[in-house]
Amino acid sequence: MAIRARHPNVLSLVLISFLSIASAKVFFEERFEDGWESRWVKSEWKKDENLAGEWNYTSGQWNGDANDKGIQTSEDYRFYAISAEFPEFTNKDNTLVFQFSVKHEQKLDCGGGYLKLLSGDVDQKKFGGDTPYSIMFGPDICGYSTKKVHAILTYNDTNQLIKKDVPCETDQLTHVYTFIIRPDATYSILIDNVEKQTGSLYTDWNLLPAKKIKDPEAKKPEDWDDKEFIPDPEDKKPEGYDDIPKEIPDSDAKKPEDWDDEEDGEWTAPTIANPEYKGPWKPKKIKNPNYSGKWKAPLIDNPDFKDDPDLYVFKLKYVGIELWQVKSGTLFDNVVITDDPEYAKQLAEETWGKQKDAEKAAFDEAEKKKEEEESKDDPVDSDAEEDDEDTDDADDAESKTEAAEDSDESSKEEVHDEL
Repeated sequence: MAIRARHPNVLSLVLISFLSIASAKVFFEERFEDGWESRWVKSEWKKDENLAGEWNYTSGQWNGDANDKGIQTSEDYRFYAISAEFPEFTNKDNTLVFQFSVKHEQKLDCGGGYLKLLSGDVDQKKFGGDTPYSIMFGPDICGYSTKKVHAILTYNDTNQLIKKDVPCETDQLTHVYTFIIRPDATYSILIDNVEKQTGSLYTDWNLLPAKKIKDPEAKKPEDWDDKEFIPDPEDKKPEGYDDIPKEIPDSDAKKPEDWDDEEDGEWTAPTIANPEYKGPWKPKKIKNPNYSGKWKAPLIDNPDFKDDPDLYVFKLKYVGIELWQVKSGTLFDNVVITDDPEYAKQLAEETWGKQKDAEKAAFDEAEKKKEEEESKDDPVDSDAEEDDEDTDDADDAESKTEAAEDSDESSKEEVHDEL
């Protein structure tokens, strides 16, 4: 018997979505499973200075799946640099999606959690902070002032930071960061599959000169009135206003009893501010009926602007992690570079999405155990011993003060306070 589908449109959408994911181009994907070390090259940058940090292969102290491992920084006050190569490609005429997950188990106070995409030929053994890159993306935290998502694009050999503020996550759980660049030069930044920022490469980075500029030849018209408020011509100064003194004698002041007029001169009361004095008179303000608004120079085409239809295009060959950490414990996983936002979204749901609740529960349990251990380490017993010693000392002090002739309650309290 044939079964009729009740929601053909829904089924069609599901089928289209499946076909879209199936046709996605995945230029690079790393879930850090067996054999990951053969795909990644650990840099020797900072090794001579004994400042090169080591990576741990781990799922972390708390996780949603102990078998889902990534790489984690393991040493404090260290530089970290590691990279992987993939077949070179360009995103011309295609969407570029760059995504990864990161977890700061150490409650990061200063350090990065970003990745880089690089072009050309790179000596991966020397990959470091001075190595040119095309895109740098991910969270950066340092103190109270820096808690943002970096989105840096290199154009004409200059690194340009995004002008918009994109706050990053600051807890100790895994989060997924996604950067999407489209052929129409628009972009989106997502955290945990939720869009946090969107806009245009033209306006949100200083990649090109502005399309429009203020006309340098424009002048404000002479009859342009930009005063929003003017003095009320009908307002008049009250009679006697100028006769009100700024200060008056203090009526509560009394002549000192030891004042000698012959020696000290005639006594006069000191002055105080006069509450009736309102300052120099000014007429009240009213709306200016001739107000023309704030004058602005009109915008004209910028003669220095030259459009670049390939503004969004990058030629990429490597992905790398290069960062400095004061406190280690940042764990990276599930890196993907593709042309399909839906593929990246599904990858996030298959990994972070399925594990986030279990990870949160594991974190809460770890925090609970930590608090219990800390309470065990608290000097409760020693506090009790100190209380006993205080009691003994107080008893001794009390017996001594009782034997003294001048003992009273205040002296006992003084002895107790000193103890």
